Amino acid sequence: MSARTGRIRRAVGRALVDTSPLRRHAGFRRLWTGQFVASVGSQLTVVAVGYQTYRLTGSTMMVGLVSLGQLIPLLAGSLFGGPLVDAWDRRTVLMATQVLLAAGVTGLAVNSMLPHPLLWPMFACTAEAAAFQGVDWAARRASLRRLVPLADLPAALSLQSAAFQTSLVLGPAAAGLLISRAGFSLVYWLNVAAFGIAFATVARLPSLRPAGGGHPAGIASLAGGVRYLRSSPPLAGAFLIDLGAMVFGMPRALFPALGTGLYGGGAGTVGLLYAAPAGGALIGALMTGWVGNVRRQGRAVVVAVVVWGAAIAVFGLIPILWVGLLLLALAGAADVISAVFRNSILQTTVPERLQGRLSGVFTAVVTGGPRLGDAEAGAVAAAAGVQASVVSGGLACVAGVGVIVWRIPELWSYDVRTSALPNAPPTRGMADAVEKAVEELTESEPG
Repeated sequence: MSARTGRIRRAVGRALVDTSPLRRHAGFRRLWTGQFVASVGSQLTVVAVGYQTYRLTGSTMMVGLVSLGQLIPLLAGSLFGGPLVDAWDRRTVLMATQVLLAAGVTGLAVNSMLPHPLLWPMFACTAEAAAFQGVDWAARRASLRRLVPLADLPAALSLQSAAFQTSLVLGPAAAGLLISRAGFSLVYWLNVAAFGIAFATVARLPSLRPAGGGHPAGIASLAGGVRYLRSSPPLAGAFLIDLGAMVFGMPRALFPALGTGLYGGGAGTVGLLYAAPAGGALIGALMTGWVGNVRRQGRAVVVAVVVWGAAIAVFGLIPILWVGLLLLALAGAADVISAVFRNSILQTTVPERLQGRLSGVFTAVVTGGPRLGDAEAGAVAAAAGVQASVVSGGLACVAGVGVIVWRIPELWSYDVRTSALPNAPPTRGMADAVEKAVEELTESEPG
């Protein structure tokens, strides 16, 4: 019985997320801790902004407009922040973004303490924070390669995904309790304090200046990152496959109609539909102890996105709530697995000096795709019905995967042990071609 128990424990240990990078690498531990605390604080503010806007205006449309107002600053910060991340010491960039993010939330906190809070700070302060959030995300992704060796990257990425998904659960739950008992200002000030903790953890990191001293920031630098993306088929395939999944397979805009129509519920049912993918993603992130053993990471991305699209398509056909919730949870788990491997491909195929620019493009895809998906789902639903929109979107996601694998077979054949840039084994293959492209790109860039 003891031997059997030991085997079970070892199997469970291999399945659970590998926490060893937190123990072995102090720099990563500090980066991860600050990111987790800041993420929880940011989720507090997300709930507070939406609820306070509704309290001020009584309009759900105004709540949506405040969210929409963050899109362009977020995309701009992601795309144009990437060259900054590749030009300056990334530790300095991260310290600056914590201060600037805290400044935006401080504006919200001060506004909430007025006798009659104003509406315009809800737009201005959230837009300012969104712009620097894009820079912050790009800098954190670009810093990872300097803090974690190649062998530990999949585990480190899994830990980051687990932390983010946990913040999506803890932050909103805590926000509801805090707002009901202490009001909005405490929630905002707690987020300011969270950025202060994140600043302290980043300040203890070593210098993270890009390899070669960095390149001058500017349009030419951003163009160099885009050219590199086009020169790396596995990376381009991973970006495109995620964009297709977000645009066609993300039916969140239809959850209110599904919750009240197909499932005949109310606000509680709608809330469950929104929570199910995040719950599945959290479970999926916590069960990623096996990802470090996967060599064919491109195939893992393909399979995960196919599972996502198929689960969404079947979800649109099932009128039973608990089955639908399970399917959404399955889709969320598949999405987080795909994200871990897509991030791993980004980290292992992109030279360290280009990490900021490509991370910025990655952030733009991740943040912009769901917004486009909301528009696509709503348009199809208006023309063909809500369920038809969900089913067709899931099927389009699966079909898009097939097209991408057909057009970019390098994604399907990508092997991290023979194609990764750093510490690659003697059989280099794709890595030689990629490094040659990098040399050409860097020779053409200023500075």
